[in-house]
Amino acid sequence: MKLSQSRVLLGALLCGMMVNTVYAGEVNAAVAANFAEPMGQIAKLFQQASGHTVKVSLGSTGKFYSQIQNGAPFDVLVAADDKVPLRLEKEGLAVDGSRFIYALGKLVLWSAQSGYVDDKGHVLRKGDYNKLAIGDPKLASYGTAAKEALEELGLWGAVQSKLVMGENITQTYQFAATGNADLAFIALSQITQNGKVTNGSWWIVPAHLYNPIKQSAVQLSAAKDKAAAQAFLIFLKSDKAKTIIRSFGYELP
Repeated sequence: MKLSQSRVLLGALLCGMMVNTVYAGEVNAAVAANFAEPMGQIAKLFQQASGHTVKVSLGSTGKFYSQIQNGAPFDVLVAADDKVPLRLEKEGLAVDGSRFIYALGKLVLWSAQSGYVDDKGHVLRKGDYNKLAIGDPKLASYGTAAKEALEELGLWGAVQSKLVMGENITQTYQFAATGNADLAFIALSQITQNGKVTNGSWWIVPAHLYNPIKQSAVQLSAAKDKAAAQAFLIFLKSDKAKTIIRSFGYELP
């Protein structure tokens, strides 16, 4: 399909959503915790444009995978990686052809204390901190990225006695925000508003230290309201959604 045709189709679908609000439904979305704030804004705009509501469940992509396998009633998965959506597609639990990358995540080392983290991440090598929080690499994509970065830096073994693992990236952030950890590897989006980091001190981890975080979305085969689910994923690709995504520090594919 040519680009002009794609734009016409997108416009028609969005117009149709606005006109046919009498048929509005609900989208039950499983959303990776790092995308909580952008999703709140996107869901609001989507509801205004379509009349459909979005019920958001936040958590780790790994846990969502298990829940979906066990029949959890989600319509779409807005994941923190590209592996789980692909796996669901191969297992027949997601709709073929509906999967796409909506954002490229960035890993950041963060402390709630101003001036604590230097712009080169040398604080990690000094080792004069008590606790370092990361997401559980078995469940959270940003936890996997944190482990990869620490391994590349040759520090994975050295930090074992200091590690605190969060079930998802929100819990990981909270460890550092509440002072229960001096440092945390989190998503840049969690401390970014309107393109600027809002508090604390941070080091944006160089992208070559971890595998790309290709955050992907997919429609699930068990979706109850397939039309609403499809409309939501179309909206997630829209310029309005992309503007919001970019404002939280993500890159676009």
